[in-house]
Amino acid sequence: MSAQLQPVLIDGQWRAAQQPVGSFAATSPGSGALLERHYPISERAEVLTAVEAGAAAAEVLRHTAPEQLAAFLERLAASIEAQAEQLVAIAERETGLPAQPRLRAIEIPRTVGQLRQAAQAARSRAWTRPIIDTQAELRALLGPLGAPVVIFGPNNFPFAFNAVGGGDFAAAIAAGNPVIAKAHPGHPHTTQLLAELALAALQAADLPAATVQLLYHMQPESGLALVAHPAIGASAFTGSRQAGLALKAAADSAGKPIYLELSSVNPVVLLPEALAERAEQLAEELFASCTLGSGQFCTNPGLVLMIAGPDAERFSAAAAQHFASGPAGLLLSDTVAHGIQAALAELTAHGAAVLAGGVPDEREPYRWPSTLLRVSGAQFLAEPAALQTEAFGPVALLVVLEDAAQLAAALRQLEGSLTGAIYSHSGGADDERYAQIEPLLRWKVGRLLNDRMPTGVAVSPAMHHGGPYPATGHPGFTSVGIPAALERFAMRWSYDHVRPTRLPPELRDDNPLNLWRLVDGHWTQARLG
Repeated sequence: MSAQLQPVLIDGQWRAAQQPVGSFAATSPGSGALLERHYPISERAEVLTAVEAGAAAAEVLRHTAPEQLAAFLERLAASIEAQAEQLVAIAERETGLPAQPRLRAIEIPRTVGQLRQAAQAARSRAWTRPIIDTQAELRALLGPLGAPVVIFGPNNFPFAFNAVGGGDFAAAIAAGNPVIAKAHPGHPHTTQLLAELALAALQAADLPAATVQLLYHMQPESGLALVAHPAIGASAFTGSRQAGLALKAAADSAGKPIYLELSSVNPVVLLPEALAERAEQLAEELFASCTLGSGQFCTNPGLVLMIAGPDAERFSAAAAQHFASGPAGLLLSDTVAHGIQAALAELTAHGAAVLAGGVPDEREPYRWPSTLLRVSGAQFLAEPAALQTEAFGPVALLVVLEDAAQLAAALRQLEGSLTGAIYSHSGGADDERYAQIEPLLRWKVGRLLNDRMPTGVAVSPAMHHGGPYPATGHPGFTSVGIPAALERFAMRWSYDHVRPTRLPPELRDDNPLNLWRLVDGHWTQARLG
């Protein structure tokens, strides 16, 4: 007898999947064993049913008070806190990520914090950025898409980026859009429980039943059809470049926006003066950052550039010792291990030499040894694309360049990344050198750091978690940081000579919400007239 399949959430009801085309179960990385719950792979007709329900919910949400959206987000945050122990236990089993401190002390607080920040943004309406031109009698603001948003959750953040309750989810809801969540198959039970909490919260907030829907998995062609469907407002995807670009091609063909986070090597430049001052300390920092969470962060420092010399050799030797002595990291899945293996094959085929690690233990397919590689600057410049292959795991590549001119040439060859860092002398002895190379790196990354590794991502209005392709599909948007993250799931509403009583409150002369508005080129909270 086949295992009973878990229900999908469609239009406010947990129901058996209709004619699923298959099923799957998550695997526990700690043991390598399949977990007991089985989940359906939804057939295309079921996906389209969710779209229809989401479209109907969007019509209602267009006229829903922001206070209701805020109340929903706050109820969900409180529910996650109340169920934190159960959620953490499930997520730890499904992902192998440690309960403490990663899941309980870091990711749960970040997740509920995002939800509450999104609630505040929905309530304040400041994110709508009202603009008034009194001479032309034109007024504009950002408003909901009026259509459901599809969110594809990644494997490495079972809470903070989950398709239900994560940052994209919070932003889409706060902007007034329903969500069709596509769970990551690595943590379906975690996502299922989050959806149960979300359904209860939306019922308490009296939101439409299809404000939150959940599908666990679908065939690739169904995913392509989903992001291209006429009734979809936008999509958000975090995952592999190959899958993301396939979804983008489908969405683009239908004129539908899709926001992608794909791959990033996050270059770190170590200036000679910094190496002379603290080479061993920098080697330790690189190792700690690169192996945090077994390197399974989108901001993992995967590429280190430095100019040849005794201090660079001192750093290289110290780093190799750290990587060689570090324990093998537990990976989220065997798919991640296969990806690392393929990336290393590409890197070594194009001249990179392994200094430490690189050879997994076949008896532990879910673990990977800390791996450090090295390549010359000349070889990097000869094969820049291949030597920027992302190895999603505890892997870093050292690029040793002949001189400052070759460093500048290498920086010009960098692909887009989420982050980039420059380590320099603590006393400013290399300020002139910094000023020469900073512009070359600045255009290649979304977030530039000084004297620190890029792994952490603060949930702050000033955070930019984005960057040039292939880090993301569009350099102007961020998936972390509220209210900016809401702008991906909004459209500009413009009003031309519309009667005052028919304008939304954000654009009325009396400014009942007391918002800062751009009126005739000046920011003001003043009433008009």
